[in-house]
Amino acid sequence: MIVGTAGHIDHGKTSLVRALTGVDTDRLKEEKERGISIDLGYAYTPLANGEVLGFVDVPGHERLVHTMIAGTGGIDFALLVVAADDGIMPQTREHLAILGLLGVARGAVALTKIDRVDERRVREVESAIRAAIAPTTLAEAPIFALDATAPGDGAVAALREHLNAAAQSLPARSADGLFRLAVDRVFTLPGHGTIAAGTVRSGCVRTGDTVAVMPAGNLVRVRSIHAQNRASETGSAGQRCALNLAGIERTALSRGDWLADPRALVAATRLDVKLYRLADGGAALVNRAPLHIYVGTLHRVAHLVLLDADQWVPGAGVRAQLMFDAPVCASPGDPFIVRDAQAIHTIGGGVVLDPCAPARRRRAPERSAYLSAVERLLAGEGITPLLQQAPQGIEMQELVRLCSRAPERIPIPAQARVVDTPRGHYVFQAAQWQALRGRALGALQNFHAQRPDEPGVDRAALRRMTLPSLADPVWRALIAELAHEQAVHHNGHWLHLPEHRATLSDGEQRLARKLQASIVAGRFDPPWVRDLAAAAKAPEDDVRSVLRKCVIQGAVYQVVRDLFYDRECMRELAQTLQQVARVHGNVEAARYRDAIGVGRKRAIQILEFFDRVGYTRRTRDVRVLRTDSGWHRQE
Repeated sequence: MIVGTAGHIDHGKTSLVRALTGVDTDRLKEEKERGISIDLGYAYTPLANGEVLGFVDVPGHERLVHTMIAGTGGIDFALLVVAADDGIMPQTREHLAILGLLGVARGAVALTKIDRVDERRVREVESAIRAAIAPTTLAEAPIFALDATAPGDGAVAALREHLNAAAQSLPARSADGLFRLAVDRVFTLPGHGTIAAGTVRSGCVRTGDTVAVMPAGNLVRVRSIHAQNRASETGSAGQRCALNLAGIERTALSRGDWLADPRALVAATRLDVKLYRLADGGAALVNRAPLHIYVGTLHRVAHLVLLDADQWVPGAGVRAQLMFDAPVCASPGDPFIVRDAQAIHTIGGGVVLDPCAPARRRRAPERSAYLSAVERLLAGEGITPLLQQAPQGIEMQELVRLCSRAPERIPIPAQARVVDTPRGHYVFQAAQWQALRGRALGALQNFHAQRPDEPGVDRAALRRMTLPSLADPVWRALIAELAHEQAVHHNGHWLHLPEHRATLSDGEQRLARKLQASIVAGRFDPPWVRDLAAAAKAPEDDVRSVLRKCVIQGAVYQVVRDLFYDRECMRELAQTLQQVARVHGNVEAARYRDAIGVGRKRAIQILEFFDRVGYTRRTRDVRVLRTDSGWHRQE
């Protein structure tokens, strides 16, 4: 268990920790000289069961609240310290509010310096403490009246026993989560190199593991671990750990950074959050208001964008987006503290919902529904609400970050469908996946109805006309599944429904052979239908009908009305276009005309055909190759 002190300056927090552990947590020269804590201090004491009780001693000065928040973010137990002579003071109340906003619900109160006052004053301050903690998360906390400087003080011993009992009854934290440690101290030791210390917020780390320094994203190796001030092979959630890191300089790490499993965090400049305002939090706030945000051990300024209200008023809860000037990291469910624009008053706090929030459509109804699903996830309802709000599925990597768990530890509902793609897994509600299949088949059916003479449609073109926002790996997996089930067929790079086919009678086959011979002989300038009909001594309508059936069979391509090209000739044209694009970066009509030796009008007709089938995309007066087209691989 980790105990964090709280309370006003000069109320005896450090003296009390020294009385409980024998350790003086004031380690800096300035702290010794001034007699006040300036930075976080740490102490450890063994328990009867072999575990170690850790203490984080925080400064109480009003200008050092940011340091206090950094120290209390990962504690299990709060030790609120109130001096009997001063009683409840401003930082007593502010620290108490911060503990509540961070969700610290276990604690005790030490009423110190009772040797300086009489019994009546002790009772008065006890009463004031009870009134102050009554509306907070520490309402049931016991109060220990004591003199931390008196050797053998019975109340100090009683408090020590209470802390030991609380530590031994504390439920073990789950190790299922991905490892995250909030760095609050970085230093070097001769012969060891860089050491980063902090409280492990989730998961477990082992000697030899590779972890990411976030938000920078650098990967480092863990050489060795001290957990709760003891050498260890592992460090786990709820422990204070010091990690000796290989491959990083002292200057590349600082308080506010995270050491984490590389899958756990993503750096972003926008967080979508749920905000809670203290009842005495000052004036109403509107969009773009600057706020001081304290998340993990980080302190940054952000600008407020309200998502479901016009103002953030005292006592109210709202959804908002916090916009930062530089990337930050957090996980869904992380609590944080909010202070005013001058960083003088704590005005509220909140919890992170989406650590990588969008810049656009942030107030859209579907976005609001998604954030509601995240809140339900954090409330323990699992990923089903998220899947219900994700008609195009959720990437497993995103679920890992939202749940802060490895893929194999995320409970997948029975009604969900996990889709394997070349770029990883995506998770869908089964009904949503079936709906996507239906849309793809429906679009293909509409295409056949509108263009019955076309052999089919390129996979990428079908995606653009059906589900352009669907991730390409998912679309490929969907088409592959439909093809495997014979729900769609491939004809070269064309996709078509099984019933979309063409058959030729004996007479049509004889005519087709004549026509194809003439088309092949024409190479890049084949005859028009009227010329083919005259040469074959057949009606033009019969020639058109036979050639359209040949198109469906994949033997020829229709470039424009009444102009058909042989399949192998079209392959040559496609390869020539690709060569021009590789040399010049794009394809101009004049260059392509010269490369294939035809007139400008014909070159443009061929280029427009390639645009239509998805091989190229016109950009102003030039064409560029589409990298997602099947023509690159099959033509």
